[in-house]
Amino acid sequence: MTDDIVLVERFPDVDDYLRLRAAAGMHEKTREAAARALPNTLYGVRLERDGQIVAMGRVIGDNGCFFTVVDIAVVPDLQGRGLGKRIVAALDAWLQRNVPPSAYVTLVADGDAKHLYAKFGFVESAPVAVNMEYVMEAGGVRSTAHLQPK
Repeated sequence: MTDDIVLVERFPDVDDYLRLRAAAGMHEKTREAAARALPNTLYGVRLERDGQIVAMGRVIGDNGCFFTVVDIAVVPDLQGRGLGKRIVAALDAWLQRNVPPSAYVTLVADGDAKHLYAKFGFVESAPVAVNMEYVMEAGGVRSTAHLQPK
């Protein structure tokens, strides 16, 4: 039952952000990185149940040419109940109202999440374009360990 879960148009604070990322099995972020990043959110939402944040998603970017959907996370015991779709629908509605013509809207889809995102018009860009990344570690060391199969 998810009728008691409400959408709030405000992104979680640093503590809840780090907690939700960890709970959803996402790559860890440092407190410093999260504290620097979250104020730069263009638009964010969270889902709450009994005052507890159980899901989140946000849009980041330069607010003109490039917008990126990130941090879609749902606590494990509520996954598979349409909450991710609810988050993406809210972000999509904001994007439709706020993104100017010619702007790129992107995201990185992990695993089967690509099927959800396709419902909102996202398509795989390969072979025209591919996602490329690394994670910055301490001392300016670039790491791609997070991309290795588990």
